[in-house]
Amino acid sequence: MTGRPTLAVVGATGTVGTVLLRILSQRADVWGEIRLLASPRSAGRKLAVRGEQVEVVALSEEALDGVDIALFDVPDEVAARWAPIAVAKGAVVVDSSGAFRADPEVPLVVPEVNAHAARRRPRGIVSSPGCTTLTMIVALGALHAEFGLRELVVSSYQAVSGAGQAGVAALRRQLSLVAGTELGTAPGDVRRAVGDDTGPFADPVALNVVPWAGSPREEGWSSQELDVREETRKVLGLPRLPVAVTCVRVPVITAHSLTVHARFEDEVTVDRTHEILATAPGVVLCDDPAAGEFPTPADVVGTDPTWVGRVRRALDDPTALDLFLCADNLRKGAALNATQIAELVATERD
Repeated sequence: MTGRPTLAVVGATGTVGTVLLRILSQRADVWGEIRLLASPRSAGRKLAVRGEQVEVVALSEEALDGVDIALFDVPDEVAARWAPIAVAKGAVVVDSSGAFRADPEVPLVVPEVNAHAARRRPRGIVSSPGCTTLTMIVALGALHAEFGLRELVVSSYQAVSGAGQAGVAALRRQLSLVAGTELGTAPGDVRRAVGDDTGPFADPVALNVVPWAGSPREEGWSSQELDVREETRKVLGLPRLPVAVTCVRVPVITAHSLTVHARFEDEVTVDRTHEILATAPGVVLCDDPAAGEFPTPADVVGTDPTWVGRVRRALDDPTALDLFLCADNLRKGAALNATQIAELVATERD
């Protein structure tokens, strides 16, 4: 790719799209023209990109003419329809939806872990993992390179922004209903106060946690739990890795958290784990519980790295580690990883 490539941001007015535009203004400028594409109802709006006001254009075949790289942050069905059109127009597509993640001809890329995979893209598409996987995968990739990962058990504590603007609106509405009350002390009192409108969640999320994210799959698993399993396997190149995931929604606006129990081929130590994480690109180690130092969503929101704390060797297995991780699900969990992939493609040399 020669010259400064033209970038199209498809879904520029959405929750992640808005964050993506801020990130483009904060990182090294490798782009020529940046086009903002969205649904027809958003056309005509103007958004700031790199200090300039850029008008949003309705997504169409004509709007994709001359685009070198198209960053898609749209629902699965929109990506499935329009990504192949963008490729046919000559663009490389970087897709943040789930439409292509499982496709064996579409690489699933986390630049700190498997940047090389982005170069082989038979369909002209590179996929970015989901926000829950991205909360942990950079740190896990560094540990896998040293110790050899052989089993993973994960519990997620997912922020409501992972469900989009509707999730944020639902939590804020519910918080307004329970604030200043004595609710949360009797069975069903929070549910009665919130009413039937729980937004995109099965149950109230204010003063509560909801052990479900995604849609139903066989044998009681949710789609997001199975997605984390398959995405982790694909990014790490471990197609048979045993992975068990439980996804939980918590009353946090932005920044996912995870507990991870990871078993490795080799014996582990906390000191060596600290050394690996402290020097791993895209990771910040924050681990001094005695001093009250460990990552929390309230501190991590708005930052780019994966934050890791509570590093312990398992009491009953010298090859296993227990960790607590946090990351902003709208930045590294979505917009930042996609931007990093796009930059990889933009800087390729034929």
